[in-house]
Amino acid sequence: MYIHIPFCKRRCLYCDFFSTTLLQRQEEYLEAVIKEIDSRRGEAGEPIRTVYIGGGTPSTLRAEDVSKLLKAAGAADAEEITMELNPGDATREYFLRLRETGINRLSIGIQSFQDGLLHLVGRRHDAQQAIEAVRMAQEAGFGNISIDLMYALPTQTMDMWKADIETALSLNVQHISSYGLMYEEGTELTRRRDAGELESIDEDTEMAMYDYLCARLKDAGLVHYEVSNFALQGYEALHNSSYWNGTPYVGVGAGAHSYIGCVRSWNPDDLDAYIQGIADSTLVRESETLSDEDRYNEQVMLGLRTNRGIPATLPTHKRLVLDSFVQKGLLRETEEKRIVATQKGLHVLNRIIEDLMI
Repeated sequence: MYIHIPFCKRRCLYCDFFSTTLLQRQEEYLEAVIKEIDSRRGEAGEPIRTVYIGGGTPSTLRAEDVSKLLKAAGAADAEEITMELNPGDATREYFLRLRETGINRLSIGIQSFQDGLLHLVGRRHDAQQAIEAVRMAQEAGFGNISIDLMYALPTQTMDMWKADIETALSLNVQHISSYGLMYEEGTELTRRRDAGELESIDEDTEMAMYDYLCARLKDAGLVHYEVSNFALQGYEALHNSSYWNGTPYVGVGAGAHSYIGCVRSWNPDDLDAYIQGIADSTLVRESETLSDEDRYNEQVMLGLRTNRGIPATLPTHKRLVLDSFVQKGLLRETEEKRIVATQKGLHVLNRIIEDLMI
């Protein structure tokens, strides 16, 4: 189950996820989410194995609110229960209370340990708060912590990036997610770039940053199990992995997506429409039924992002395309007869995926 908490104290300048700063509406929103959970209980037809509370900024919630959500979800026996957290919300007491709710994995949105970069992209914490947040979480007993890092930020140098990676490794976390900055349409950062107020990092530098990240984390003993995700052995994110391997999931909250059987559905990304729709049982949840072709294309798109890859048994008319990528060193076939991307292939993965789709 995915639970979307769209509330933020301040929007980051690069973010295009559905979010709002109307914190005064949290209580009625939570009531709606709990009502949706109750109405969809058992929809996936099996016990909930993982729960992920994302956003937005879930750490704007009180610990008792988190507890209510998890109780409604029937998550007592879930193997992995993750919550995203902003370092600016971290206190020792908050971490201790989160532990009591059943949260057993944290995803802390650090992005950088450079104060100038954090300010530039609109983050509301500084580097010291980020470091202290991780340490407080560890002291509170959390032994499964993921942190987010971003590269290709405006004005970011390779030296800054290397320093960020070393700081991240020094914190002894179990998982690191790292993403290159995307200039999404409609965001403030994109507006500033287009207005000439800042300059994006060139593609060669961005690729060099990614290659360094992959090599350094491998040297540090982390498994590169998905394009943007690295973990110590046994700490791969169970919830996120379910998205990549086709496991059914239920998404609750405004803008949340679900995938059950061959059907994908999603709630409106509108706070009023969601709350009112749940209250009077008129919520319109859009959906689409995936064809065999759609499901194959998704398997290619999602599977090639992981270190498991995809089965080598591609349609006959795609075999020549596959062979050409193997010959170019962009893909390789494993002993288990699966196709995975090489490091070189990761640089052009979108093109590879597009060419292998039907």
